[in-house]
Amino acid sequence: MTMRRCCCRAHAIHKATSAMAGPPGLAHCLLPPHFLSPGSPACMSSPRPFVLAAAGIAALCALDAAVKELTRSAVAYAVLGRYVFGTVFALAVWWWQGRPSLTREMLPAHLLRGTLITITAFLFFFSLTRLGLAEAITLSFVAPLLIPPLAHLFLGEKMRGPVVLAAFVGFAGVLLTLQGAPSFDGDRTLALGAVLGAALAYALAAIVMRARAAKDGSTLLTLTSAVIPMVLLSPAAVGAPLPTWEALGLALLAGLFGNLGIQLLARAYASAEAQSLGVLEFTALPWAALFGWLLFAEAVRPQVWLGALVIFAACWWVGRAGRQ
Repeated sequence: MTMRRCCCRAHAIHKATSAMAGPPGLAHCLLPPHFLSPGSPACMSSPRPFVLAAAGIAALCALDAAVKELTRSAVAYAVLGRYVFGTVFALAVWWWQGRPSLTREMLPAHLLRGTLITITAFLFFFSLTRLGLAEAITLSFVAPLLIPPLAHLFLGEKMRGPVVLAAFVGFAGVLLTLQGAPSFDGDRTLALGAVLGAALAYALAAIVMRARAAKDGSTLLTLTSAVIPMVLLSPAAVGAPLPTWEALGLALLAGLFGNLGIQLLARAYASAEAQSLGVLEFTALPWAALFGWLLFAEAVRPQVWLGALVIFAACWWVGRAGRQ
């Protein structure tokens, strides 16, 4: 069962997709033509993709908060637990949606994205053991800056000036939030490197999701986003201490929020350009600050809220530019 499409005729869909893709990207030279080709037009006149993406990012921030609490015991188990319960929820949705098939043609892209998600999760969740929630998410905002050039390189999306400008304005807001933060030394430097590595892997995973979302649907994307990392991370949990009931409950919440976030993002990326939705990643900052303050008593500096205002302005601008 495929996800809801934009209300266009079949020939209009093909025409709009071709127009959006622009010249062939690097991936079309290195990979089979079907591997990274968007399957539906970017319906930029509707705010729906932006609303879905923003809601998905909020759900993933709730996931990060649950995992941060889990990482107080063991990082490997925290990451694995998130995907074990995520797989349970994803299988339930997959069954309810009519058990859509994963074909051989789809498999390479899903394996690639699943591997990138695994790398992203492990590196980012490791950084949460040494950084505050808002701080770690703020540093991960390198990812939206990487999405436009990567979308141009691999998908052939034309880099539009307003979107690129909005990305840099949003990142300026991120830099503002770093004012007054503790210096990076020792373990914090290692955590910084982990966050930056996670940002690169996340941006690449977003590109693959944009390429496959319309063709494969959010149900399969959500399922493979849980199953593949679970399989890859299973060996890392060998010898880990048995979880407490509290840890199991947190892992259950992490799986729920993770699946909800991926479902919403997959539906958003099926009908909007990756570079436009990428800037919305900056909305994670106020959510992270709120969860960090409520759950971990992490102080939120005034610079964080000033930066959030700049970030929201950038998001508003890219949404407005995308609908023109």
